[in-house]
Amino acid sequence: MTAPRTPNATRRALGRLSLPERTAVADALRTETVGGVLVLVAAIAALVWANVPALHDSYEAVSHFHLGPAALGLNLSVAHWAADGVLAVFFFVAGAELKRELVAGDLRDPRAAALPVVAALCGMAVPALVYTLTSLTGGGSLAGWAVPTATDIAFALAVLAVIGTSLPSALRAFLLTLAVVDDLFAILIIAVFFTSRIDFAALGGAVAALAVFWLLLRKGVRGWYVYVPLALVTWALMYRSGVHATIAGVAMGLMLRCTTREGEERSPGERIEHLVRPLSAGLAVPLFALFSAGVPVSGGALAQVFTRPETLGVVLGLVVGKTVGVFGGTWLTVRFTRATLGEGLAWADVFAVATLAGIGFTVSLLIGELAFADDAALTAEVKAAVLVGSLIAAICATVLLKVRNAKYRGLCEDEERDEDEDGIPDVYEQDDPAYHLRMAAIHERRAAEHRRLAAEKGAAARDARAEVPGGAGEENSRPA
Repeated sequence: MTAPRTPNATRRALGRLSLPERTAVADALRTETVGGVLVLVAAIAALVWANVPALHDSYEAVSHFHLGPAALGLNLSVAHWAADGVLAVFFFVAGAELKRELVAGDLRDPRAAALPVVAALCGMAVPALVYTLTSLTGGGSLAGWAVPTATDIAFALAVLAVIGTSLPSALRAFLLTLAVVDDLFAILIIAVFFTSRIDFAALGGAVAALAVFWLLLRKGVRGWYVYVPLALVTWALMYRSGVHATIAGVAMGLMLRCTTREGEERSPGERIEHLVRPLSAGLAVPLFALFSAGVPVSGGALAQVFTRPETLGVVLGLVVGKTVGVFGGTWLTVRFTRATLGEGLAWADVFAVATLAGIGFTVSLLIGELAFADDAALTAEVKAAVLVGSLIAAICATVLLKVRNAKYRGLCEDEERDEDEDGIPDVYEQDDPAYHLRMAAIHERRAAEHRRLAAEKGAAARDARAEVPGGAGEENSRPA
């Protein structure tokens, strides 16, 4: 006789995060949200600085002011330093975040990792296809196919902060991981498709410096005075090699050890990421935005965004391509892994987050500069298209998320509820007998308090009736 088969537990897609992962994601998102607001302020400042006639010349002068050691080939403009220099810090954090997710976070399970990776890949392929078809139809250049492929997590979180939506932690974590994955794929695109020349001696030096960086990490060597100079040398060699210098940041981030050893509360990767993330979100990305977002926004320039095939391709790639790609990739992954959405979530929520992924600011601007480096006018128009597409995506996402905001608030309240006041949300203690014993004791104390209050109120009511002259039952009593 064959024993009955036990059904497998249904796997949840975008389900509740584990408690350590929820804490790590909350910390990262808190910093990125503040950074996103700063990016928003920097972008607005850049647009004002570049478009007010009295200020325009000073913006150009500062952007093109050169500094740095010319003997080392590093006498770069301020805008160049912002794009190739400080932005490497942003990619360092992205590499460290992805490494932590893959080796210590919820994504160490290949089935869980498949969802954001597939969604990110589809969210890059579809916008590239949309741009290519639009540009081919209009007879435009195909050089900008990669511009609408990236999501700016800081800007997306700034939008969430502004509209005040209580997006559940699972959706926020999905958006964060999605953005990190497609940022790293975007930097690979830059390395492969936008490297015109390679100095193999400098590249070999960069690889050697990375090897030293890895060896020092594995030996447990500590001290910023060791790693910061080494990081600068690695960056400079990578820049001199002709490969985009931000690759150095990604490589170093991926090399960090993100697993804990005996006696460690946090891994070195977590500690370093925690220290560097505010520098990335609060300085590196806003500085890049300040010197990249200063593009003409006159009525004629904005109208041309929708008439030129290259710029229209960027807008459609961000607004339509990103939404279709991320949503389609998520749906296909859930469909073929036979998973179900997390409790309380609907496909409308995934669609709204997919729309939010169309905010492609930082890396899209960077790729736009590289794709049309020989045409300053078209570079400015493509940047304007990135801003317009990101703004449209933000507006669409705001409308969609506001529709479900009441539901999100309920889900967030459930995630935060801590009735036993032990510092751990109750949803993470449902399988802990000690939690239920604590709750039983709490309810017993509350019940005893209510019984005491009931007895006091009952006694007070009896005393009040007894003290009323001519009360019920007395002779010659009359109704009032």
